[in-house]
Formats: sequence, C-alpha cells, structure tokens
Amino acid sequence: MKKILVANRGEIALRVMKTAKKMGISTVAVFSEADRNTPHVRFADEAVCIGKAPSSQSYLLGDKIIKAAKELNVDGIHPGYGFLSENADFAESVEKNDLIFIGPKSNAIRIMGSKLMAKETVKAYDIPMVPGIDEAITDVAKAQEIANEIGYPILIKASAGGGGKGMRIVEKEQDLESQMERAISEATSAFGDGSVFLEKYVTSPRHIEIQVMADTYGNVLHFFERECSIQRRHQKVVEEAPSSVLTPKLREEMGIAATKVAKACDYVGAGTVEFLLDADMNFYFLEMNTRLQVEHPVTEMITGIDLVELQIKVARGEELPIEQKDLNIHGHALELRVYAEDPLNDFLPSVGNLETYQLPVGEGIRVDNGFEEGMDVPIYYDPMISKLITYGKTREEAIELMLEAIDDYQIKGVQTTLPFGTYVFEHEAFRSGNFDTHFVKNYYSSERINEKNEGEAKIAAMIALHQYLEDKKIVKLPTN
Repeated sequence: MKKILVANRGEIALRVMKTAKKMGISTVAVFSEADRNTPHVRFADEAVCIGKAPSSQSYLLGDKIIKAAKELNVDGIHPGYGFLSENADFAESVEKNDLIFIGPKSNAIRIMGSKLMAKETVKAYDIPMVPGIDEAITDVAKAQEIANEIGYPILIKASAGGGGKGMRIVEKEQDLESQMERAISEATSAFGDGSVFLEKYVTSPRHIEIQVMADTYGNVLHFFERECSIQRRHQKVVEEAPSSVLTPKLREEMGIAATKVAKACDYVGAGTVEFLLDADMNFYFLEMNTRLQVEHPVTEMITGIDLVELQIKVARGEELPIEQKDLNIHGHALELRVYAEDPLNDFLPSVGNLETYQLPVGEGIRVDNGFEEGMDVPIYYDPMISKLITYGKTREEAIELMLEAIDDYQIKGVQTTLPFGTYVFEHEAFRSGNFDTHFVKNYYSSERINEKNEGEAKIAAMIALHQYLEDKKIVKLPTN
C-alpha cells in the first residue's frame, strides 16, 4: 500500500495522515469548499475538492470519493470516523472497485450496524445481554405486555440508531405510547428506519468499551477498556483508560467477551465493543462500533500502540505483530473532547472565528487537532474542534495535568467545553471514581459553573485590592 485517501476532515484526517507518513505511505486529502484552506488539506501530499460545504454534497458522496481515489491511483481508503465510516454500501463499493477499505468487511458493518441483528449474531457466544426483546416492534399493546414483563423503567432504542437518537426512557406505563411514537418518528427521521426495540433500563449504568483489533489470520486482540460515562445528550465528552472500577478479573472477562463479539461477525480491523456496567458490576453487551473511535488516543497512551498503524497493516494483509500476552496497561490517560459548544447554554453549538487559538504543550499532553488561529468553526459539521489528552503514571497525575492543560488552552471567539472539563475533573464524584452516565444530570448545571466563575472573580478582585492597599503603604523617598 503506497498511497491512501483519507475520506474525512479535521483532526482525524490529520491523525491518520501522520501515521501514514511515518509508514512511508503518501496521502490524498478530500475537502469541501468550506475546508479548502484547512491543515489536513495542506498536510496531504495531494488534495481534491469533492463538493460544496454541506456534508451531503461533499464528504458523504461515496461514489465521488471512489472516483477521485481511482483517478489518483490510490491503493486504499481510510474512512476515519463519522461520515461514511460505518456505511456498509460504501465499504462494499470500495471493495468492488478493487480498492482496499481500511476497516472491516461490509458484511460485518451491516450486521453490527443493526442493534437487533448484532444481538442475534452474538447470542450463541453466551455474552450477557440486558433483559428485553430482540425484535423490532411498533405495536403499543405488545410493547406494554413486554414492558410489564421485564419491569419499568424501560428503554426504547432505535435499532439503526446511535448518538442518542431514537432513544427514550419510560418510567411508567401511561407514558409508553407517546414515547414510542416519538422514538419511532425520530429514528425514521435520523436513520430512515423506524424500527425500535425494548430493553430493561439499567438505572445506574457505567459505559465501558473494549478496543479490539482483528486480522485475516483469525487473531483477535483486545486492548483493554475505556470508561466513557461522562456524557451529554447520550454522547461522550470525557473518556479515560483504564476504568477506575474494573478489577483485573472483570477486565479479562470483558476483554474475552469483546473478542467473542468480533469473532461472531468475522471482524477484521479496529473496532470497539460497548458494554453497560451496572451498580453490581454486571456487564451487558450494548453494540459494536465498526470503526476507529474518537477516544482511541487514551488506549494508545496506556498501551504504547499506534492503532492506525495496526489498521493499515491488517488492511494490507499482514498478521498482527503482537499477541495478547504482549499487551499491558501502563499509567493512566484522560481525554476531553473540545467542542465548539456553550456549556452555559445547554451545550448548544457555538460557531464563529477562532480569534485566539493556542494549544497547550508539554510532557504527557497530546492534542489531536484540526484547527488554527484565525479559522472559522463551520456550521456544517460536528462541532468538535480537537481532543485534549493527558497521560500520567497515575490517574491523579493525569487529572492534575489535564487541569493545567485546560488552563493553558487559549481559545477566544467561540464558547467551548473546556470550562465543563474543568468542572468534571475537579468534581469529587469524578475524582473518587464514584460516577455513572448520569453525572451531568446529577451534578452539572450552568449555574454551578457561573457560581464558580463568580467566586474566582471575587477572589481575584480581593487579591488585587489587597495588593493595591499594600502598594499604597510603601513610602516613596524623595530623590535628590
């Protein structure tokens, strides 16, 4: 594989290209008109414009991307995450055009892309599942019957869903019909598929995922876990590795379960198996993400493994160069997704111009970034600006370094999740490890950040006043 096209933008496009360059592989960037002057375009050896700013007219045009790849004699296509990364039709089309898709086979993407099909596929492998019904349902009467059987609260989930869309928690029977209608409508709108299913709602869940990598020789490895329980709107904001609550025994059990999920669908490449962990430390299979994850850097930091490099090696037919026994956890890593969102206004997008944009630097600090000072944060795409990652020998060290890095990260022109990150990493619930996916609901409000900011401002004012009064006491002697 001498040349790859990265079918993505921003920080993930840059991150993939940097590994390709390290491996002596030339790169092709694709870009929309809005991204013409971005860092990933300048970094690539070649670049091609594929359309207008909206992703539906650029980054989601699979045929146009494949056409560009063929014209530029590309060997493989790396999809990054988002956009076409979990589109089975795109992966299949890449394969049919004699190009290498740097990801799983299209069949595995199809199986795991449907939560119902995924559950059916892994059922034979004796992997724990949340109690519920493993078939699509639209009949309210039948839904009520099932809900009464498994007990409230229940969770309605879109089969084709992700990112919290088509998901509804139902606390009591009288709300079931209206919540089902909303979930079906939202799923239809978001995914073109209104099928939903029901499962028992785990009341104090932690979101634990296992990174896996599989080659074409039957080898499947797991790279331990990531804790992703700090979320807003069912989407992750803070991730860490390893989890502060898993015992070595439970870690091994979950790792083995994750490799079984990968084997169930003949998986190849990098993937992530997601689990729910309840208050009694029971784990349940949720789904499999058939791509590189946003939070993959924390796994790289604690294992010393370049996951993109392994992806490329597996894609070009190589056997995994390591065995499970070679993998160990070293230290602790944290990641904060830096979104152009206003944490004081319900995390609504905050697009604008990056008037000031200066990254933190130092040992143990990594920033996967796709922006520069003076650039606009466009309204057309996901509002993530970068990922701020810190590494320490201990969890406490990684947390303290993260707080310093947030302070040193200078952004003006848009609101970001940096103040929210400070709030999380200073909070006793996070520091103690005693938290779940309800952290935001239980502990966070914009008023609390405002109160903290006002308190800090008062302290700063008092210090300034004290200094002023001290300065006035200094007797100035006349000079001759």
